[in-house]
Amino acid sequence: MKAIAVSSQAAGTAGMKLVERPGPQAAINDVVVRVHASGFVGTELAWPSTWTDRLDRERTPSVPGHELAGVVIALGYGTTGLSVGQRVFGLADWYRDGTLAEYVAVEARNLSPLPGDVDFTLAASLPISGLTAWQGLFDHGRLRAGQSVLAHGAAGAVGSMVSQLAREAGAYVIGTGRAADRQKALDFGAQEFVDLENDALEDVGDVDLVFDLIGGDIGKQSARLVRAGGTLVSIVGPVEIQPANFLAIDFVVEPDRAQLGEIVQRVRDGRLRPNIGNVSPLHDAVAVFNQAKRVNGKKVIRVCP
Repeated sequence: MKAIAVSSQAAGTAGMKLVERPGPQAAINDVVVRVHASGFVGTELAWPSTWTDRLDRERTPSVPGHELAGVVIALGYGTTGLSVGQRVFGLADWYRDGTLAEYVAVEARNLSPLPGDVDFTLAASLPISGLTAWQGLFDHGRLRAGQSVLAHGAAGAVGSMVSQLAREAGAYVIGTGRAADRQKALDFGAQEFVDLENDALEDVGDVDLVFDLIGGDIGKQSARLVRAGGTLVSIVGPVEIQPANFLAIDFVVEPDRAQLGEIVQRVRDGRLRPNIGNVSPLHDAVAVFNQAKRVNGKKVIRVCP
């Protein structure tokens, strides 16, 4: 099969190559999926799980990518809940070769059925962005109607999902980003926008929930805005100041079939709009990942024409 492989963490995206590799085999409780489209997150090349297995043994060259949409072509021993020929989408294991390939082996429980009226390209943009936003807001942030949310990176793939889901839940959403991101953030549901290049973040005032995708100094400033009893949710590591009167949580997104079902249903009925930055075929993926131009939104690779 054709796949994108990267030789080492030090090489980064410049070390990516389109190669031929053996197709995967389905282990117990796995399925093999013919990948029609794959999402890609640039930061995953910095994740330890990209380079090792669960026993911390090196596995290079690695095939990156964790989001996929495609069709089941084989079942492993004991696999239930999915069938050969079924359309699926979901989140592949962090510690195994990923989805920038024509075929991938995935635990069946990590996949959700994909309705026939949802395009593969669109579906591949949803798992990480949608599940991260959902779990941060509702599982960890305990968001309730009437609360206020500060959503960093509101024009990006995750931040735009945070804004839309929070607003649907009845929250007041304040988005942040660069000056050029203002209109896009507002289009995706933010009711106010803070230009992090020119505006004073402290002018926002107290909020019930901060969803931090940035960290560093912005993360520290954001922590000071959480009102007593509120929550700071981070996907960029632990909060660097000691919270005295609010809850601070950093988390790693997890596969969840039921939540994927909730997310895709919202896409189908128009309540949720994916934020896709660019789409390219597999043979152009290496060039796309190495382009200098900054593009907001999810990178999606069409693996199967």
